[in-house]
Amino acid sequence: MNELLFLVEEADDGSFRAQAVGEAIHTEADTLEELRREIRDAVQCHFEEGAAPALVRLHHVRQELLAL
Repeated sequence: MNELLFLVEEADDGSFRAQAVGEAIHTEADTLEELRREIRDAVQCHFEEGAAPALVRLHHVRQELLAL
């Protein structure tokens, strides 16, 4: 695996949550900077030494509701 994709969403309380696509890796943090550190740590813990992907891509998902 060369690359791992995370979907990042902002929670109602202003914190951030991230979920890997295709892997059982989930994490959350109060700030984006903290979330990046948590993601790095979670990926290293999830994969055996030398098996972690070289790249981690963060896809920020933003939901909006429009009243019609």
